Amino acid sequence: MTVRAPADQRPGAGPAPGRLGVDIGGTKVAFRAETDDGRVEESTFTWGPHRDADRDLAELAAHIEGLPALTDVRVVGVAVPATVGPGERITAWPSRPAWTGLALGPALRKLFPGAAVAWADDGDLGALAEADAAGCPHLLYVGVGTGVGGGLVLNGTLCPGPGRGSFEIGHLVVDQDGPGCVCGRRGCLQATASGPATLAHAARLRGAPVTFDALRDGLRDHLPWAEAALDRTARALATAIAGVGELVHPERALLGGGFAAGIPALLDTVATHLTALDRPGHPTPPLTPARLGGLSSLRGALLLARQL
Repeated sequence: MTVRAPADQRPGAGPAPGRLGVDIGGTKVAFRAETDDGRVEESTFTWGPHRDADRDLAELAAHIEGLPALTDVRVVGVAVPATVGPGERITAWPSRPAWTGLALGPALRKLFPGAAVAWADDGDLGALAEADAAGCPHLLYVGVGTGVGGGLVLNGTLCPGPGRGSFEIGHLVVDQDGPGCVCGRRGCLQATASGPATLAHAARLRGAPVTFDALRDGLRDHLPWAEAALDRTARALATAIAGVGELVHPERALLGGGFAAGIPALLDTVATHLTALDRPGHPTPPLTPARLGGLSSLRGALLLARQL
């Protein structure tokens, strides 16, 4: 979903104003400001989960006030990982449940008075930025990290499009008998293939807790429990990508996100499972690594700002 500020908040004709991209995550917030004279200012800060929304917004406001480049900013694009329903109200944000019920649009516009503000799902904006970086107008992006997100770009435009919801590939059901998801269903891609889900499955196979570093070490040493856990995750991701490919035929699929970036073997394993799902005359989309790494959503937020 993409939401823009009311028309009376948009800047008038004249030189292109300074732009700001903001990526609001569950544990980190990143900013990138571009001013009219070519200056770029970037900043990040971390915050703990499960806090009061008013305190979070106050912390955001305090950090924004400390960014000198923002005095020139007149357009703002914001990436958010929350599910937003009617009235711009957040209906779900598992990593920050205190924001549930918050009217996101008014809250963001209060943070940036006098600026035109647009916001969209972080996975959608990640896809938009990756498609721009790849020069590919028909692209599926899947990001594997704390959750599984992503987006679909067709003809250079986000699908399903402004006002029609976000591309929730993380809640595509890949196994109805699979693990429970935070959304209330079973077998969602996120519940099966996210970083935490992979580590949890590895721990069950190992019979002991598994950290991210322990998984990487296990894969390096070709330990059966590590390879089996990664294979399950890769198979679920390939199933989802193949399903999307059957419906909308993207030119390529990109795999990104922090977990995927830290486990290089994941991409090749997904690609192997994806190739096995080819059918005569209908190959699955080629899979390549995302180009922007952890910056895709932030760069997408800037692209959104440039459209205002």
